[in-house]
Amino acid sequence: MEHTLRYTAPVVAVVLILYLRLRHRSAIQGLAGPPSPSWIFGHMRQLLLSPRYGAHEFNWLNLYGPVYALKGCFGQDRLMVADPHAMQYILNSPNFRRSPTTDSSLNILFGEKGLLLLRGSEYRRIRSALNIGFTAAAVRSYHAVFKTVAEQICEQLENFPSTATDVCSVLSAATLEATCQAILGRSTRDLGEKFAANNIEIVKLTASQSETHVLADAIGSHLPTWLWRAAIYLPTKAFAVAREGRFLGNQVGGRIVREKREAIAQGLETGSDLFSFLVNPNHSNTLAEQDLVPQTAVVLIAGQETTTNTISFALLELARHPDFQDRLRAEIYSTLGGSNASLAYETMPLLNAFVKEILRLYPAVPLADRIVMEDTVIPLSESIISAKGERISQIPVRKGEIVTIAIAAYQRLPSRWGKDPHTFNPSRWLDGETYQGEAVGPYANLLSFFGGPHICLGWRFAILEMQVIICELVAKFSFAEADNEPAHPRLMLTLQPFAATGERALRLRVTRLL
Repeated sequence: MEHTLRYTAPVVAVVLILYLRLRHRSAIQGLAGPPSPSWIFGHMRQLLLSPRYGAHEFNWLNLYGPVYALKGCFGQDRLMVADPHAMQYILNSPNFRRSPTTDSSLNILFGEKGLLLLRGSEYRRIRSALNIGFTAAAVRSYHAVFKTVAEQICEQLENFPSTATDVCSVLSAATLEATCQAILGRSTRDLGEKFAANNIEIVKLTASQSETHVLADAIGSHLPTWLWRAAIYLPTKAFAVAREGRFLGNQVGGRIVREKREAIAQGLETGSDLFSFLVNPNHSNTLAEQDLVPQTAVVLIAGQETTTNTISFALLELARHPDFQDRLRAEIYSTLGGSNASLAYETMPLLNAFVKEILRLYPAVPLADRIVMEDTVIPLSESIISAKGERISQIPVRKGEIVTIAIAAYQRLPSRWGKDPHTFNPSRWLDGETYQGEAVGPYANLLSFFGGPHICLGWRFAILEMQVIICELVAKFSFAEADNEPAHPRLMLTLQPFAATGERALRLRVTRLL
């Protein structure tokens, strides 16, 4: 009995504190929204744990519009925002920051000096230096790397049976290889067996989500930072894998930087990769070792699975739409032929419409929570009707409240994307249906690469990588859905394809054409 009370009392105390902190009257309570099914979970199980992402959220969008109220865990008021003007304000305002749980997770993986955790002038300095490797010209120089990696994917697919091939596993290794070669100037083989094994475990961690995770995040957002810092040393498998990933990333990065500096000192060529540029004292925009090394894990991990999942969803839609697959293949044959020029991809209207449509329907991060740091007022692009029937054009929010940037919902607004926004239709990008006004994100008015000062550094990198790999695969193979193995998007840490068996996988019938 004493043993039970010892562990129950702290939990009850935390829940009571949360209730007392969250029960104050909020302007969010005056907005329309779905009735809460649970005080403990609120709408979080429906929003975050649905077997098919968006099953509830997109219905709420249709019922209540782009701004509405939800309940978080323990009766917490949350504001869901898909209004473009409101999103712009939130993304560019210093009054909103990531939740402590998100920052703590990023700290475990990348450390305090990783780009994703930096702020202010230090963030701008490191980002400016790294951006040298992600400009349009720099990304075009990686075309040969992407082409080689795409050809390696094709070689692997040759060895798989046409009945059911899990393309996720093949693409995951390929996207990591592309980043290693382009950014570090090394192959994944050079990273060592420990890094490779740990990377597999990290990928597994990103494919897990449960009610326990949801409750832990809700409670953790109210815990002091020092407690989170202490928690990362708990002897759990998840924390151990994350700590090991950060250690190995720094170890690999440090070794590569030292090797490149020694080669430069001896007058040897080090390559055209980003790290070679940033350690070369003959260039003006270099980084000290203590600044560059912590970015190793960031560039290797952050873009690997997001690109893998996006390409997987692209192949899934091609499998579901064989007629469009044939049209895209015809454009690839007629445009590329034997050409390897990186600029050729920009002249392919069907390919680029397809890439935009996949990014629209399957944003890597469909939801992004922000905590209000200071009382402020969020402006709306269009007025809405409150729960009391009043028309309002702005929403006051208080310090400590949660605002969710609903990226996937924004990318399904009829006002932005035309009719049938929930349907795969690349032609909307060619027929002038999409909104042409003020841009929200860096690419095609989408927020798949986020917006504001923290736009994804590698968005151009990801687009060209997708273009090259998709063209190579579609030119040589046809893709069809495997019998009795449907896949659906599910939200883990990112949006991922999940098989009916409950595992992250996308099994397709892959048939060689040439």
